[in-house]
Amino acid sequence: MGYLKDFQTHIANHDYPSFLKLWEEYCSGDEVDPGELREILRGVKTSEIAEPVGRHVERIIPLWKILPESPVANEILKLIIDIQTTNSEQCAELVMDYLKTHYPDDKHFNDKLRLIGMRNREKFQGALSNYELLTHMAKGKYVFHTGGWGVGEIIDVSPVREQLSIEFDYVPGKKEMSFATAFKNLIPIPDDHFLALRFGNPDLLEQKAKENAVEVIRMLLRDLGPKTAAEIKDELCDLVIPANEWTRWWQNARAKVKKDTMIETPDDIREPFRIRESEVTHEERLQKVLENKPDANTLIQMVYSFLKDFPEMLKNGEFKETLISKLTEMLGYPEISRPQELQLHFFLQDLKGEKEYPAIGEVIAGFESILEALSAIEVLTFKKRVLTEVRKYRANWREIFLDLLFKVDGAPLRDYILGELLTEEGDPELKKALESLYTHPARHPDAFLWYFQKLSSQKAIPFSDKEGKTRFFEGLLILLSHIENHPEQRDLVKKIHNILSGDRFAVVRQRMQEASAEDVREFLLLASKCHSLSDHDQKIFHSLAEVAHPSLAKARKKGEVSSQDAEVLWTTREGYQKLQHRIQQIATVETVENAKEIEVARSHGDLRENAEFKAALERRDRLQSELKTLSDQLGHARVITKEDISTEEVGIGNIVDCENSAGKTISFTLLGPWDADPEKNILSFQSKLAQAMRGKGVGDSFQMQGENYTITAIRSYLNPSQ
Repeated sequence: MGYLKDFQTHIANHDYPSFLKLWEEYCSGDEVDPGELREILRGVKTSEIAEPVGRHVERIIPLWKILPESPVANEILKLIIDIQTTNSEQCAELVMDYLKTHYPDDKHFNDKLRLIGMRNREKFQGALSNYELLTHMAKGKYVFHTGGWGVGEIIDVSPVREQLSIEFDYVPGKKEMSFATAFKNLIPIPDDHFLALRFGNPDLLEQKAKENAVEVIRMLLRDLGPKTAAEIKDELCDLVIPANEWTRWWQNARAKVKKDTMIETPDDIREPFRIRESEVTHEERLQKVLENKPDANTLIQMVYSFLKDFPEMLKNGEFKETLISKLTEMLGYPEISRPQELQLHFFLQDLKGEKEYPAIGEVIAGFESILEALSAIEVLTFKKRVLTEVRKYRANWREIFLDLLFKVDGAPLRDYILGELLTEEGDPELKKALESLYTHPARHPDAFLWYFQKLSSQKAIPFSDKEGKTRFFEGLLILLSHIENHPEQRDLVKKIHNILSGDRFAVVRQRMQEASAEDVREFLLLASKCHSLSDHDQKIFHSLAEVAHPSLAKARKKGEVSSQDAEVLWTTREGYQKLQHRIQQIATVETVENAKEIEVARSHGDLRENAEFKAALERRDRLQSELKTLSDQLGHARVITKEDISTEEVGIGNIVDCENSAGKTISFTLLGPWDADPEKNILSFQSKLAQAMRGKGVGDSFQMQGENYTITAIRSYLNPSQ
């Protein structure tokens, strides 16, 4: 179709002079592609340049005459007569020849000739289409209204009055229409047409769609033309398939359509599905891809997809050998990377059916970084296969897996690695790694959330006891407070909120019931630092805590300290300024931006179904809650001075040097909540570990993560040399 694109451009631009120039060139050729000519004429018929083109459209008739008899050739002639405005003798003769050939026994032939303008031949534009419509007009037949009334069923026809009665899809009541008006607005719909079935017998079409989805989609594309997935949904959802069943039906249908050899499935969701002019086998499609010499990654993806979706292709021995030859040839290309080479070997091993394939072991042994190799591979199945081969060929696989556990992307890979590491019960290195996960959750937030969720569903894994779940729940709250102000972590914050509030705060309720009262106090303290939790969320936390531990409620009633707003909140000058800056940011920037968001969302209308409006209101509530909390905290804040810091015993403003039983040293800095940074071992003075050290002196011991530590020195944060 060498001309079609240029013609379509001129039609879209309403560029009649350029179209006419190209049309003259097109008509002067020796032959014509019938499919291309049909598309050109279809475009002209519905365009703004149809009328001026009508004076010249019959120039194509000599080329049309050399086309063999076919439905496409017949449609081209009808389009020519629809568009022409000359009413020439040549066109009249073509019309008469066509009608006599196709309707030789029509007893109303002469009456119809009069109605379509062929009696005097003065004006017969659209004569063939109109004759076809007249022949179609009968009670119970279906038509389509081009003016937007949709599909209609003919209720009655009166040749005497030259009038018909129709009930339309989108217009209430029965409509009377003259034949002359019908010629201008109606298109006949065959009985087996998709629209006729949908309008006349939707129950039958629904049954067909559920029994043979591919057949219905073929019918839709055949009768309505190419359609995107969204457009297919518009035609079928609710009208044929109930809305609540659509997602499952389409998933199943799409998988079957993908395997159909007559439907062209697009790679891009925005592109349309199409009916092919002739069947194309899966082997032919893949062969065409191979002939185009794609780059290695594209070829790997295509071959993997084809073999996964169409495994029956491998029954074709000749095709299988061709594929093996092509993949083997690619192994010799100098630009092939080691991860690409490995994937090609995976294909070859499977195609050849060999249990042992030494080349795979050689490539695995040559990888300096397994993580980099995994990152370079896009197919998830191959990623997992790499791990399987590492387990098989690398003696230090446990060390590699421990390093990968928190670094790989995706739960399936982490699940496999963890499962292999758990084969050695009580592995101290695995336990140590998981301890670091809940101690420093912000280092690997995705991995932390993955393991936290596994603890809720699996019992035979480390830290699945009550104490372990308590530590990980603390880690979850610490992680939330750490990432909630990072825009790039918005999705992760949302997941944590869903975990906390899911099933009416089931996880929170369970942790409160299993933890000690002291641990629950820590939960409440950590939750108070999570400003993305609303006041309502905070109240639920306190309510669940008091139900699990009534002593917390009694303590609060007696006026005992139960929250940070009843204490002095120590902070450095930098922390105090940080708090002031955050309050100013909310009050002067984020609140103003939120007000604009609310107004914009409100302008979209229908506030009951306006997701943007609801989200903007929720953000306003969070900002107001955070502003109130921070303002209250500011009133209790006190900046640490040198006079407030004592080095006689552990207290606020100290740097505490410690040593464990193995001689390993570690230092902790105890400051206020706004200065805390677990990554740098800067602890909030209100934290559980800080409280465990409070009041102790040099030589005293305390426990951390089940290990004893001895305090070797106490220094001042404001004067570390002392």
